[in-house]
Amino acid sequence: MSKRQLAVWLQKAPWTVALARQVWRLGQPKFSAGAVGVVFNEAGCVLLVEHVFHPYAPWGLPGGWVDRHESPAETVRRELHEELGLVVEVGPVLVAETNYPNHLDLAYLCYATGVIGRLSRELLAWEWYNINALPKLQPFHALAITRAIAFRSQTS
Repeated sequence: MSKRQLAVWLQKAPWTVALARQVWRLGQPKFSAGAVGVVFNEAGCVLLVEHVFHPYAPWGLPGGWVDRHESPAETVRRELHEELGLVVEVGPVLVAETNYPNHLDLAYLCYATGVIGRLSRELLAWEWYNINALPKLQPFHALAITRAIAFRSQTS
């Protein structure tokens, strides 16, 4: 089964991801955390990736789960490199929320210091999106982008 076929199947049966998440949580610490990075290019477009395992809103910010003994900022740096081959400098926290029970999500403003070099197995595609033409996003990702835009306008 190809990545695209798996993504289409998951979009038709999104409950399987929710079930897998519940099973996964059984072996996790009391609290888990995820971290994403908001990266803009020189034209002011935001980097989004199409995830295989996000059936409700496939497009979103790059990032992932915080590993044991890893800071969320290190997670963002590691995940962007693993997923895209992209080296980033991690900037300020834009937003932190608990959208799921016992799970914390953090979003950081990031600055690319390299170029996108590859695509991991977890992703179908990547694209630079105009901030006025974003696809359907998870609410946390949309909020992170909104905060990043506000932060950038205050500091420029």
